[in-house]
Amino acid sequence: MKTLLAGLLAIACSGALIAANELGIDNAKDHNRQQCSGMYSKKGWGGDTDPFILTTLEKAPSDDQDVFVSLVVFEFRDEDLIGVWPSPDAPEKEYICTQANIDKKYCNSTDLGRFILSPNASESRNEILSTKINLKDPKPPKYDIQRTGYYCVGSSPFSDGAEYKGKVEFRNAYGRLPAAQIAKLPFYAGITIAYAVIGIFWAFLYVQNRHDILPVQNYITAIVIFLIVEQLMTWGFYDYQNNHGSNAIAKVLLIIVSILNAGRNSFSFFLLLIVCMGYGVVKPSLGKTMVYVRFLAIAHFVFGVIYAVASLSITPDNAGPLVLFVILPLAGTLTAFYVWTLNSLNYTMKDLLERKQSVKAMMYKKLWWCILASIVVIFGFFFLNSFTFAERSSPDFVPRHWKTRWFILDGWLNLVYMVDIAYVAYLWRPTANNRRFAMSDEIAQDDDGG
Repeated sequence: MKTLLAGLLAIACSGALIAANELGIDNAKDHNRQQCSGMYSKKGWGGDTDPFILTTLEKAPSDDQDVFVSLVVFEFRDEDLIGVWPSPDAPEKEYICTQANIDKKYCNSTDLGRFILSPNASESRNEILSTKINLKDPKPPKYDIQRTGYYCVGSSPFSDGAEYKGKVEFRNAYGRLPAAQIAKLPFYAGITIAYAVIGIFWAFLYVQNRHDILPVQNYITAIVIFLIVEQLMTWGFYDYQNNHGSNAIAKVLLIIVSILNAGRNSFSFFLLLIVCMGYGVVKPSLGKTMVYVRFLAIAHFVFGVIYAVASLSITPDNAGPLVLFVILPLAGTLTAFYVWTLNSLNYTMKDLLERKQSVKAMMYKKLWWCILASIVVIFGFFFLNSFTFAERSSPDFVPRHWKTRWFILDGWLNLVYMVDIAYVAYLWRPTANNRRFAMSDEIAQDDDGG
């Protein structure tokens, strides 16, 4: 328990810069010298302020010597306009305007200490800002965004032995959310409304037939209410973060959303399993089996929370063999749910067909087709996107897909899940003769009609 609480606190302390769309920049590691992010123009998404990129470097310790850092801000498609090739067969470009490069006529003396731009850089649709910053008095250069695109801030120490550290703020017109995540706001708002509509129809049928409700329908009622709350909280988290940034309240909301998400997964698997076991329609009670199902759901929830904590608090650089102890328990409970659910569904369908309960068997046949269709859609989507992600090693992969990556990684799975929940709710909707249908058997007919 102490480890879990420590992990939850780690969530609150981790990822603050990313959540606020402020990225660190320094020369400690080569990949930290450049930071990039998608940006929307004011017309592209709307908002009250003009979007900009602001780079702030920390002031150097008091010293009489000037310490300069070269800085360039550009749209990714203009990367070829930065630097110059010394010769056609040169292994790499010359990027910084040094005295040696001035002597070679690669740049002008007025650009000393700045990034070298090609002669046709002024023809670009987007401004390329090349400057140098004196760490004795580091004035933050501000870059205004006129067009939607994927923008980068590159840096390099110009003075010998120069060390620097700072942050780059990518501020969009609409607020503080990264541009790659802003589409989640209308998406989760729409999902919340959709679940609310499902809840309204379900509530109408539930109240209308309140004296003839099956136990399994109470579980469906609970998960519909849970989903409305969970999606509303998810939307509220992104809306709050967009308006206020990554403060303490936003971090608390992140913890709540992570726990709710783990709860949704566990509750969903639990509901699907007891439905496939025939609870409420074929069997009035599951007996001790219900206890085991609940234990499995609780275990899956706990492991899901631990996984959420680990994924938010452990960076890929720090991930080691211990990560397996986080993934394996969750994978184990997930596998148990899958195997148990499919076996239960097959057994229930076989039992109903043997007893010639064709109407009930058809319900479970439709559920089987729903599960199969979902699996086909999921694997089909993964297969199609595998061609896209096969290019992820390409430098322009993220710049080309930054607007849609959120949907590929998160959005479409939520849509598939919502369709499945809506279909299960439709199949097991409250009707006027719920209990009579559940507890009665059809009169079996012989094959010859006798």
